[in-house]
Amino acid sequence: MPININLDKILEERGMKSNELAEKIGITTANLSILKTGKAKAVRFSTLEAICEALECQPGDILEYTEN
Repeated sequence: MPININLDKILEERGMKSNELAEKIGITTANLSILKTGKAKAVRFSTLEAICEALECQPGDILEYTEN
């Protein structure tokens, strides 16, 4: 898939663990893991907004398009 998820990188930069982010934004750690690994088929804008708010970042910091 040409969309890369840079969530691990942002979490590391912010010194935050996945379970802490999941708790802050109100999703399960399993669902966050699916998103982080790029296995998610879609992401709700409300979830993306909550992630950006919690990590103080922009959607483009998390999602990256790469050509094959």
